[in-house]
Amino acid sequence: MSDAWNQRLRMIRFRRKRERSTFREELRIIPKWLVWTCVGLYILALIIGITVNLHNMHIGDDIFPDNSLRGEPFLSCLGLAGVITLAALFLSPLILTLGYVYRDAERRGMNAGLWTILVMILSPTYLFIGLIIYLLVREPLPYTCPQCAATVSARFNFCPSCKCNLHPACPQCQREVSDSDKFCPYCATEIAHAKPAPTA
Repeated sequence: MSDAWNQRLRMIRFRRKRERSTFREELRIIPKWLVWTCVGLYILALIIGITVNLHNMHIGDDIFPDNSLRGEPFLSCLGLAGVITLAALFLSPLILTLGYVYRDAERRGMNAGLWTILVMILSPTYLFIGLIIYLLVREPLPYTCPQCAATVSARFNFCPSCKCNLHPACPQCQREVSDSDKFCPYCATEIAHAKPAPTA
């Protein structure tokens, strides 16, 4: 349990150190077709709702919100549009969140379908607790090996292509150091890093 927890803490530190994406960059992960689908469904719901409401006014059926606004078609349709907009403001973030989780989990090498289902099950009942859990436990993004430029997982200690030490430690105090540190920040020991491979 202790080793797993230490590994998780190392992953979190690694993510904070390597991943410096902004909120706008994260939003770009959401598929554009999903955004336009939400917009299209909202417009379609407005058209259908208002059309049915106006039709019911002409034939004498029940209208929104009740028959007291039968003589005020504008107010009746405006109230209906407001209710549809509120429903869209609640459902759209949930749908877009699922799209984000699927794409983000996919690019991190996680089980995208399983995480999307988990977030979908937890989110409506417990607000966005599913998304919070996902953001806390998600894997760090794969990154480029500093020596050979191969794509490696953040879980790897050594590059499988060139055997570069991806998590260098101080030879004196054995604490993890950054690959750009020249001296250990804990004991000031000089650190010798592997030199990048020459480019042809």
